[in-house]
This record gives sequence, structure tokens and C-alpha cells, in this order.
Amino acid sequence: MPKLDNTGSTPSAPTQIFLSDYRPPAWVIRRAEVEFDLDPAATEVTARLHVEPNAENPGPLVLDGEGLELLSLQIDGKPLAADRYRQTEGGLTIEGLTGACVVETRVRIHPEKNTQLEGLYASRGLLITQCEAEGFRRITFFQDRPDVMPTWKITLRADADQFPVLLGNGNPHGVRKIDGGRHEAVWENPHPTPAYLFAVVAGRLENVHKDVTTGEGRTVRLAIWAAPNDIPRCDYALGALERSLRWDEQRFGRFYDLDVYNLVAVQDFTMGAMENKGLNVFNARYVLADTDTATDHDYLAIEAVIGHEYFHNWSGNRVTLREWFQLSLKEGFTVFRDQEFTSDLHSRAVKRIEDVRQLRARQFAEDAGALAHPVRPDSYREINNFYTATVYEKGAELVRMLHTLLGEETFRRGCDKYFADNDGRAATVEDFLAALAAASGRGLEHFARWYRQAGTPEVRITEAWDAERGTYTLTLTQSTPPTPSQPEKLPVTVPLRFCLYGTEGAPLTVPPAEAPVRDEGNGQMLFELVDESRTLRFEGLWERPLPSFNQGFGAPVKVDFPYSPADLGRLAAIDGDSFNRWEALQRLVVGILLHRFEQDAEARQALSAAVGNLLDDPDADPHFVAECLNLPGFETLAEMAPVIDVDDLLGGRERLLHELAATHAERLARRYAALADAAAGGLEGPAMAARALRNACLGWMARLDPAPAQAQFEAAQTMTDRIAALGALVRFDAPGKETALQTFRERYRDDPLVTDKWLGLVATRPHPDALGDVRALLDSPWWLPTNPNRVRAVLGTFSRMNPTAFHRADGEGYRLLAERLPAQEKINAQVAARLLGAFESWRRLAGDRKAQAEAALRTLDGKLTSRECTDLLGRLL
Repeated sequence: MPKLDNTGSTPSAPTQIFLSDYRPPAWVIRRAEVEFDLDPAATEVTARLHVEPNAENPGPLVLDGEGLELLSLQIDGKPLAADRYRQTEGGLTIEGLTGACVVETRVRIHPEKNTQLEGLYASRGLLITQCEAEGFRRITFFQDRPDVMPTWKITLRADADQFPVLLGNGNPHGVRKIDGGRHEAVWENPHPTPAYLFAVVAGRLENVHKDVTTGEGRTVRLAIWAAPNDIPRCDYALGALERSLRWDEQRFGRFYDLDVYNLVAVQDFTMGAMENKGLNVFNARYVLADTDTATDHDYLAIEAVIGHEYFHNWSGNRVTLREWFQLSLKEGFTVFRDQEFTSDLHSRAVKRIEDVRQLRARQFAEDAGALAHPVRPDSYREINNFYTATVYEKGAELVRMLHTLLGEETFRRGCDKYFADNDGRAATVEDFLAALAAASGRGLEHFARWYRQAGTPEVRITEAWDAERGTYTLTLTQSTPPTPSQPEKLPVTVPLRFCLYGTEGAPLTVPPAEAPVRDEGNGQMLFELVDESRTLRFEGLWERPLPSFNQGFGAPVKVDFPYSPADLGRLAAIDGDSFNRWEALQRLVVGILLHRFEQDAEARQALSAAVGNLLDDPDADPHFVAECLNLPGFETLAEMAPVIDVDDLLGGRERLLHELAATHAERLARRYAALADAAAGGLEGPAMAARALRNACLGWMARLDPAPAQAQFEAAQTMTDRIAALGALVRFDAPGKETALQTFRERYRDDPLVTDKWLGLVATRPHPDALGDVRALLDSPWWLPTNPNRVRAVLGTFSRMNPTAFHRADGEGYRLLAERLPAQEKINAQVAARLLGAFESWRRLAGDRKAQAEAALRTLDGKLTSRECTDLLGRLL
């Protein structure tokens, strides 16, 4: 999160910070008592810090602080002489302290001026905090680092009419009236907690709540807080919170530890949500839902994000980070936990496909571009720039590999040991691996290379078949391409699940000679590739098998095997692993669009046959079939191409989709009609699955005839069906597009979250002329540059999800984004930095586009001044 001064600007010239330089704090804060006199224009914060030395000769006490107006400073209740301290742009240094004492500061801050949305800021009548990663120093002077973990007492005072609700971390300790129409609330957090998990929310809020009893017998009030008019849309979030609590008890044996769990929905929030201890602050898009305003995808995302933040209570809060290099220790681990939560409650196969699609589109691209970095980097200039797909999604894949290698029972024992050994501590990746190693009895030093190396490993597999001897041989070779600052790579541990299929489609249960594998059941085997190259030899096979590799995507690697189109068509039909059935279709599409097959017609025929079989299969999970119809997008294709030929990729994909839609027009219409009754249900799994496939069919059908989309839009009873139909009308420039957009816009004009939906549709219309639509939106009253959701809906979707317009041949898409970044940076540097990341693959663009993108980036040199943006721009260039 950005570091601000009172005007909202950010100091520049970031300093390189190295993991190897870590030292424990010379002083620690055992208890923090923080009092707020809340006012949007000028809030005063008094902090009493109970500090003590943590070293034999601790030296001066250094407290972080930015943009703070120091009003007073006392030690043990006595004013400190001016020659005993000095205040700089970055903090406060106090000399001459020799032992434990109480340091008391009083400062003034200005929430209304804080457009960066870090520290304490004002938003639509609320006062809200956001402190991760280094935002607490924007509130008061403090040792703003994760390994300083005091207990907390928070006192909030404010005008009772303007701010009737006063929320803080921990347990409530009473509310009382005070002079001048004001009131005071006290909160106590008894758990040692770093400052990045501090939270305060004040304003006119209401809640829905439920009292539950944990598995340990504690009564806990779960409460979802929101603006009064949003309360009717909070019931689903409350249910998701209870489901999260129960799942964590049952799957991981983790129990909640406070008397209340408060979650607040706010409209202006830079991220998705924040796991502050006992007081989660959420972007409203991940809380508010009803069937008229939220899609099925929204519902599932709300449940997943609420689960993610709840699970942080142990993987992040009770056990936190020693320093920010360990960020994936909490984020990657917790993403794995939330993925498992969704998989256990819904379709495991569909969830895995969705996660891998996102990993390939975003994280693989990150690994292949200028912004590549290890899951645990060796250094950084701005920590906000490392809240990335690599830390989160690839970090989760590392945990998943450990789960695969150890098995569920042993992995759970290792997690129990990790939590027990590190409860109330600031931990490291080594602590996590040590607990798993102790539980399993196996060393994980070789596996730890995954945390240190950037890049996506590639596993090349060749085969040899000796029909006379009945011997089948596979040779596996791994390598990882060079990445910035890491030209040389070491082999990593690759847990590779695979299966050999016979001509009848049944798995062949023949383990390889010599090389050890683990029998996973149903013909599936697990082999650990730890060397640069290994050979597996199978004997006693009297037919040439068809192998299926990396089943379930057990390792985040690229597998290169010389499949023919016929091989992939067979796997799409017979593979017992749902993920790899989907993967076979993906490989066919990629092979066609990247011109990897010698026989293009054969590949197209195999793909078409596989699609037809799926549409005709009444027993296939409709949601799975819908995922199969969702062919690889531009980002995935671009990441796989050595050089990004935008026109070839986009044109080829559109022609292929049109060809498939025309071939299967009758099947699509028949399946679309057959699913109507099931899709009319509520939020149960079968109804969601039916809507997913029905709307996937609609998207293909609209390529040929927009009439079904128009009819669905007019008759839709849910947002899922309404937005799918509107999206089809907009995407294909249907005659009724403008009328439908206007109808939608007027119906939801007062709902900012639904407004973001139609803005995103306009910004992603796949046509070069969409650039004019985006410029019109930026000049309209709908443009709200201070609201991160609105910025993402327009500029974020345009630059990340509309390659046709963003990658216009004349470079206007690049220039549009570059033009907007300096102004956006002054408002919110973190949001601007995320937008800048859209250029991460510019060096691989073909033709004039590479020069156009570079020219746009170079116009920003000297115009961007924040730590976030200057760091990224320097790495990009």
C-alpha cells in the first residue's frame, strides 16, 4: 500500500531492501494503547506505546511515521526535550532511552485529503483504515513492521450522530456517552498482532448478524456491516462467513478466538478485502449480493473471498510474517486454503480449471515478462508491487505440490505443527517447511528452490516404443528459462501425476521398472522429477499406450509432449481426470492457433468432434462442459507464443470460434433450450451449472444470430442471465445493443457495483473503435477516478481484457493508458501501478506494436513519481 504525505503524494526514489539484511528489532512494543478523536477534516491520534529493549545495546528508538503532524511527545508521562528526538520525512528517532518505558505521541492527520486510501481515510460518510502493508505509519508513529506484535487497546471518540457505529479490532469493551454529543467505544485485542492488521471503521452503519458456537464451545457473534440501504444484500455474505468458520474447524482444526467477527462492506477500497484481526474491511463487490444485482460468479467470488479473509485468522494473523519477503507464507497458503474451501463445497474439477486458467493467463505471463520474480524475492524497492499473481497464485501452487507430495493426512499433521510451533510468532517460509518436514520425515530442502527461483519450469517428454519387447520408455527433461536477475536455474521438485491408457480407453496399471512411483489409484501414478533428466521404462506392455501427464495440474509447469491431434481428441473423450479432458481441448486450440500441428485440418476435426461429443453428453456436468467451451483467451495464447502476433492470435481465435459455432449450431440451440428449466432455479449447484452452460451456448449462438440473446435479455429474471445476454449483444454489435445498454444503465444507475458491470462491457467490446467508447466514458459523469472499482471497470478491463482495442496497430491504446497514468497516480498510486502492469509483455510484441508500446512507456519517464510506479516503470524499461 502506498506511502503518503498529507497531500496524497508519495515520496519517490525507492531504496532497495534485501532479505539478507533482516535483523530483529532493537526495540519492541509489548502493548499499544491508541486513542482516536475522529473527525474527517482533522483527526487526532494519541498512542501510548509500552516499549522495551530487545537487544543488549538497542541504541535509539526509531518509529516509522509519514505525513504526521506531531503535537506532543512524552516519555513515562513527561514531555521530552527537543534535543532528545528528531522528526524526518520517514519517522521519529528518540535518543537516550535505556530500558522499558511508555512513549506517548499525539499527532494530527487529515482523512478527507487521503485519496490514496491507505492509513485512515474518509469515504462516503465513513472513516476507514487500511494498513497493509505499511499504512499504519500514516496514522501514528510506530514500529510498522510485521515482527513487532503488541496487544492492543483502541479507544474511539466521535460525534454520536455523524458516527453512531465505532468499530475496532478485537473484543468490544463498552460504549459510553461523553460531552458535546459525542460517544466513546473501547476495543481490546488480547492477541499479539502487528500494526498491518490494525483496523478502525466509524460511520452510519447497520448489520445483519448471527450468534454461533465454535467447536471449542465459544459463543461468537458474526456480523456483516454495511450502509443501511445495502443491508438487504448482506445475508449471503453472513452465510458464507459461517460456512468458512465451520469448514476451517473441520478441515484444518482451526477455531475462532474472539467474541465477535465483524466484516464491513465499503465502496472505496483499493483491494478486494483485508483480514484485520476481528474487523475485516471488504470491498463491497465481495459482500453485497442478490439475484437481481449479482451473478452466479459474484456469489462464488463472495464466498471465496470471505473464506480467504476468515482463514487468514490463523494463516496470517495468529501466525504472521517475520518480514514482507515472507508474504506468500500467508497469502499463498491462504489462497490454497480458500481454493480447497470452494472445491469442497462445489465442483472440484471446475474450480481447478478456473484456477489454472487464471494462473496461466496472469502468473505465467508475469513469469515470462519483465516483472518476473520469485515467490519469495531476494529484494524489493516497493512492497506494494509484490502483491502479485506470483506471490498469491503461484504461492498457492507450491503449497498444493506439498499437499500432493505428503498426502492429506501428513500435510494436515504438518499444518497442525506449524500453527502450534508458531502461534503468536512472526514466521518464515523455513518454519513452514520445517513443520511439514518434521511431520513427514522427509527433507524439503530441494523443494525450497521453488520459493527462490522465478520462471515457469518446462518439462519436455519424449517417448520410445519397442513393440517386439513390449517396452515403453519416457524421457523427462526439465528446464526453466532465464528471468531478470536469474539467468541460471537449478532443477526443482516436480510432482508429476500421469496415467497410461490402452487402446480400449482403460488405464494400464503397469508401474515403471526401477524408477519409484506412487500408486494414486485408478491407474494414476505420481513420479517426482527432481533431476534435470530422468527416464521411465515400462515393461510388459503389448500395445502402445497413450500417456496423460500432469493430471489435475499437480505442478505449475509447462509439459511439452508430441501429441497428435488424434491423441488429444482421444484424451478429451477417455481421460479419467476431468482437468486433463479439459486440457486436451486447450492443447488442440493452442496447437491450431499457434500453428503447431502439421495437419491443421485433422486438428480442427478432432476439436470439433470433441466439442460435439461434450454437447451431446447428457451425463457430463454442465458447468464442466461450459468450461470446455471457454477456449483459451488472448492472454493465455500470448503467454505461450514466443512472439505475440496480435492480429494472428485474435483473428485466428475469432475464425475458429465462428467455425465451431456454425458447425454445432443445432447442438448449441438444442442444449440451450433443454437447460431452460434447470437454469431457472436458485443458487443451488445444479441451477448454477445449468446457467453456466446455457450462457456459454448463448455466447456461441450469438455469433450467428443475436436474436436469442435479445430474447434472453428481455426475459431475464437474474443478473447472471441478463448480463450474459447483454454481453453477447455488445460483443457482436447486435442491432439492439444500444437500447439494451440504455435500459440496463437506467435500471441500475444508482447501484455503483452494477454500473461497473456495464462499463466493463463497453470497455471490452472487441473492436478497435472501442477506444472511442473508453475516451467517452473517461469524459462522462460515470468516471470516478477516486474509486478503485470504477478505475478497474474502465481502464483495467480495457487494458487487460480488450486486446483488440488496447493493442491497436496505431498505438493509440497504449497512448491512452499512458496519458491517464500520471493523474491516476496522484490520486491512488497503487491503482496506477496495477494499470501500468498491463505493459508487462511489451518486449514480445511483434512488428510496430513493440515500438509503439515502448514509446508510450518512455513518455512516462519523469512524469511518474511514486515509489510504486517508478519501481515498475524502471523494471519494465
